[in-house]
Amino acid sequence: MPSPLPPLPADFLALLDALIPSAWRAEVDASYTTPKDVVVRRNPLRPADAGALRAWLSSLQGQPLPGVEDVWRVPADQRTTLTHHPWVEDGSLYIQGAASMAAVWALQPQPGEHILDLAAAPGGKTALLAALMQNSGRIAAVEPVRARFFRLRANLQRLGVTNARLYLTDGTVVGRRVPQRFDRVLLDAPCSSEAQFTRLDPTSWAHWSLRKVRASAALQARLLRSAVQALRPGGVLVYSTCSMSPQENELVLDALLREQPELQVDPLPWPCPLPSIPGLTEWEKRALHPGLQHARRVLPTCWTDAFFIARLRKDG
Repeated sequence: MPSPLPPLPADFLALLDALIPSAWRAEVDASYTTPKDVVVRRNPLRPADAGALRAWLSSLQGQPLPGVEDVWRVPADQRTTLTHHPWVEDGSLYIQGAASMAAVWALQPQPGEHILDLAAAPGGKTALLAALMQNSGRIAAVEPVRARFFRLRANLQRLGVTNARLYLTDGTVVGRRVPQRFDRVLLDAPCSSEAQFTRLDPTSWAHWSLRKVRASAALQARLLRSAVQALRPGGVLVYSTCSMSPQENELVLDALLREQPELQVDPLPWPCPLPSIPGLTEWEKRALHPGLQHARRVLPTCWTDAFFIARLRKDG
């Protein structure tokens, strides 16, 4: 008999108990015990024939995601075939989680705009921004860690991005350096990475702890303030994390919204139906900003990773 899979950390299981509706719990629990399907998108910045790409993905039993163009869900057992194909290697196709893409869809970047990607590495969201902007306008892509910065640069070159300028700098100081500069800001903040948990690999949570959650929340708060300062009046900011924890999500935003009343939470433009629940307006008997009901917590399932997305607007 195979050995039983190790349990997830007790503190994380308690978090799931508090967050996940009973109707979703079995599917969420199952997501930690099986390989996930792969989500892949066509990169319009590369010249590969769209019809040929679609036909090949169909041969892998890929299914288009409803509501969005040229994004497919491919069965988990086709992952190796997909990842080693020349179309993935040359950037014509890009493997990217649907929730990760949803953060960019929520921002709604427009051609010609000036956009800040405040924590850009490894570059998948930056490249999707560029694709939706048709490589026009300008993206300022910020990454403070040298190794990740060079990986970001290599990825954007491979994916055909030409409208991004890259900055190896601390994102927490950007707002002070260039206040009210950007039409839109994307902050996919560094987090405790709870979306990476799988019982198939205990090392996926080896470095996770409640202490790391608290440290992540402190950094996220500083980055958020920088993002708001860099955003022009009337502009839009999307805040996202790959964490389930309210401490890294709603509580960070609640503090910001209460100290900066010029910010409001917009309903999310949601082109693709993802398994998700509304943001919390109460946590541990503490009332939170009512606008947080418009945020969404994407649930981990057999094809989606845990994710949190909120869209803020700065009064003009």
